[in-house]
Amino acid sequence: MAAKKAFETFSKSLIEEVQRWGCMKPTGVSLRYMMEFGSRPTDRNLLISAQFLHKELAIRIARRAIELETLPYGLSQKPAVLKVRDWYLDSFRDMRSFPEVKDTNDEKEFTQMIKAIKVRHNNVVPMMALGVQQLKKGMDLKIVCENLDEIHQFLDRFYMSRIGIRMLIGQHVELHNPNPPHCVGCIHTKMSPVEVARNASEDARAMCLREYGSSPDVNIYGDPTFTFPYVPAHLQLMVFELVKNSLRAVQERYMDSDKVAPPVRIIVADGIEDVTIKVSDEGGGIPRSGLPKIFTYLYSTAQNPLDEHSDLGTSDAVTMAGYGYGIPISRLYARYFGGDLQIISMEGYGTDAYLHLSRLGDSQEPLP
Repeated sequence: MAAKKAFETFSKSLIEEVQRWGCMKPTGVSLRYMMEFGSRPTDRNLLISAQFLHKELAIRIARRAIELETLPYGLSQKPAVLKVRDWYLDSFRDMRSFPEVKDTNDEKEFTQMIKAIKVRHNNVVPMMALGVQQLKKGMDLKIVCENLDEIHQFLDRFYMSRIGIRMLIGQHVELHNPNPPHCVGCIHTKMSPVEVARNASEDARAMCLREYGSSPDVNIYGDPTFTFPYVPAHLQLMVFELVKNSLRAVQERYMDSDKVAPPVRIIVADGIEDVTIKVSDEGGGIPRSGLPKIFTYLYSTAQNPLDEHSDLGTSDAVTMAGYGYGIPISRLYARYFGGDLQIISMEGYGTDAYLHLSRLGDSQEPLP
């Protein structure tokens, strides 16, 4: 059935080519390699980068397209998942129909094409979330919660791969722009985690103020002059997510209380191997039985911003806030460059989230 569906909209030769490319092995890249390679964005280096991506992105996109065809429990047939699969097949076709990148002009055109691919895939996460919602609607909830390990592992692989694809495209595109000092594409060679945490906290507090009319304070401890190489956009996303959850927990716990809401505390520690950022709140914590659930994609009760009837355009208005995917996806961002995210809770008191980031920058991308 799945194959027939794909044949209707895509030629047999394209599907065969996807199969062929999906068997090839992807090549992982480290943060350090991206940084060193990108520090001299000469025409020749951009050409080498484009030639690498021409092959590498085709392999990565093909592997995901194949996986989208073979999901358990009929998830592959859900309308939202079919739509995502079509995006991947369209992008694969764009990659393969683009001729060999031979000179600077080819490279410029290639860059425009992969930029368009990145935009096409902007809403993959909420669209997949919608597919999971469509699946849950038709299933017995007991089955859903017991048997969805496979789907959960698939989504981890799928979203991890997406982070990698977007990082490679974003990095290549960014290298064409004049870089601010200490920036190599999306990588900041002297990023201050305290400063990024401050920006992310201000954004999260602004959101809390909009939603509740008030917000707990956020206190940040750590050396603001300490820096290390990292991708600020990734750290911003992770810290924002953690602080937002903490603010919400504290706000809701103290909403009807005459006590002053205690602040959320962020502590930044620089070790030899890791930079660790701890976000601590006194928002009442999570029961131990609920802890495994915060890392899954399947329990969220939040409304998906791409609801069945909403406009499925490629607007960027979709935030991580909306559908309970922030924590598992933040953990993938942390793991992408060799870090991790752990959450420890004291029920009745509060929660501590530990965000570990590798300082060394030499761990390979974890390729699904």
